[in-house]
Amino acid sequence: MNIRVNVKSLGSKRGSICGASFAMAQPPQTVEELIREAVLSCVAAYNERFRKAVAKPLSPQEMEGMGRVGKIAFGINYGSKPADEQQAVACALQAYEDGLFRIFIGERECGGQADAIDLKENDSVTFIRLTMLTGGLWP
Repeated sequence: MNIRVNVKSLGSKRGSICGASFAMAQPPQTVEELIREAVLSCVAAYNERFRKAVAKPLSPQEMEGMGRVGKIAFGINYGSKPADEQQAVACALQAYEDGLFRIFIGERECGGQADAIDLKENDSVTFIRLTMLTGGLWP
């Protein structure tokens, strides 16, 4: 099953939405399964880039595309170790439970982690990261 995943941050200065196609072996039945599948796919791609870790020159088209998103990078992981799948899934599930991001399938917002979802081939799934307001403490 293929779905289109969109990621948007409400606090970003640029109004762009990054999209990617995700292939899933079987359709997720709950919000938790959707989060788990999305995180595992991203971690696998991240770890693959970590293993390759060779910088290549960027084409003008690649730089233009990255510039629209707001970050130009070579795709190299400068950290010391690959991402841990189970830790990443646990972190994402906790962030959803804490209300740090919302998920929409089409124009319908998903509910709690245990809620059933009806995901069809080529559906559009949008993850919106909510940016919290910050400020200093005043005397």
